[in-house]
Amino acid sequence: MSSTAPQLLQLHINGEARASTSENLFDVWNPSTGDLLAQAPLCTAAEVDAAVEAAHAAFPAWADTPVMKRVQVLHRFRELIDRHLEELTRMVCNENGKVWSEAEGDVLKAREATELACGAPTMMMGDSLMNVSSGYDTTLYREPLGVFVGVSPFNFPAMIPMGWIMPMAIATGNTLVLKPSHMTPMTSMRMMELLYEAGLPKGVVNLITADAAEAERLTTHPLVKGVTFVGSTVVGRQVYRAVADAGKRVQVMGQAKNHALVLEDAALERSARGIINGAFGCAGERCMALPVVVAQESIADELVELLVKFASERKLGPAWDKTTDLGPVVTEKHRQGVTKWIEQGVADGAKLVLDGRNVTVEGYEKGFFLGHTIFDHVTPEMAIGREEVFGPVLFVKRVKDFEEGLAVMNANPFANGSVIFTQNGYFAREFVKRTDAGMVGVNVGIPVPAAPFPFAGHKGSFLGDLHVLGKDGLRFYTESKSVTTTWFDEEQKKQKKVDTWDGMLGSK
Repeated sequence: MSSTAPQLLQLHINGEARASTSENLFDVWNPSTGDLLAQAPLCTAAEVDAAVEAAHAAFPAWADTPVMKRVQVLHRFRELIDRHLEELTRMVCNENGKVWSEAEGDVLKAREATELACGAPTMMMGDSLMNVSSGYDTTLYREPLGVFVGVSPFNFPAMIPMGWIMPMAIATGNTLVLKPSHMTPMTSMRMMELLYEAGLPKGVVNLITADAAEAERLTTHPLVKGVTFVGSTVVGRQVYRAVADAGKRVQVMGQAKNHALVLEDAALERSARGIINGAFGCAGERCMALPVVVAQESIADELVELLVKFASERKLGPAWDKTTDLGPVVTEKHRQGVTKWIEQGVADGAKLVLDGRNVTVEGYEKGFFLGHTIFDHVTPEMAIGREEVFGPVLFVKRVKDFEEGLAVMNANPFANGSVIFTQNGYFAREFVKRTDAGMVGVNVGIPVPAAPFPFAGHKGSFLGDLHVLGKDGLRFYTESKSVTTTWFDEEQKKQKKVDTWDGMLGSK
């Protein structure tokens, strides 16, 4: 372990960093070295209340700030992201274990969503109809609601809290309390500092680290108007029920088990490389990973050979080394959990064609490394083919044809993303039309849409009505208000020449 004392992290409440009074701390590890990097406080109930109350107090003035002025803060924040890109990238590498290009992409996706939110003045424009009835006009406005809460996971410490949640929430005039994962909170905390450096008024965004009990208090707090949650489906269902029962808005992004269907006419080498990137990028720790390949039997042997070949060529190493292709998983506990899934696959009878257990990286022997792992002949009955493993493990299922492959894919309870590799336009079109997933790729291994489009998981991968990002994101963080007006002079009033609104509706 490093001789350097771990950094004691602070909460960010009402525009200020403050030490927590809690004596309970959660360890933040450097996955590449196995060293203790920092410790995050598991805040108290009083600190949860303080964060929500600060956001509640800041709401009236922030909501009353013209949207053109609100987004100027985000314009400056975007410039600060660019200025500190290398620093933020290294922070993601250090606390999460993503390799350099992936960590940089994490930060840049936060910037991309910020750019989308900078368009709020146009996106918030409502609708109107003059003379909807004789002498009456109706206009629709979009307004902020109040305090929102964002709960984010460990795997994207920049993109999810500071991209998916923060920019659109505050651009539309709301205030916010963020609860990043206490496994990877440091990047979000640094970006909070940059956000206030950009001129954000005190209390508009607050950040705490909490355990389950305090997180539940946060999401059900009476001053909170809505919650965005990203994490496991099991916890997400609990959050959804509790928040919805309290009459609040809620959107839950849950787990995934994304599949790729590879047909016999696919460009196999190109497809295999796309699958490798999708399966092993970010060490498989992303809800848009591609952990399952459904291969047509006629080309399955050749495809598996290519997958093993390309995976074996990739370099395992520390996250910040720019030549590294596969970094560590986030914690030792998580490595042990993924290893148990591999052992389960062997016990269930799947064929282990590439084993990533028991790997070491010279000079980083205490890092949380798992090598590329590939199973062949996985069947739908096996748990490894159904459940999310969230690690660098790829599973191959074999099918006879397109129809069987699509049926296997749609039988899965999760439906974040699905992919088809083919050169056949008919099958591609049928796949797009009939797949259950909300984000679909045709010869695209990771079909994550750009920020103007929603991140649209289906089935067990999403709970709610409105997704994050895109127009859905704007609607989630705003409420519509329809205003009908009429004007008349005294002479018209006397002559009763103006229709009444009740009359137009057929009332007496």
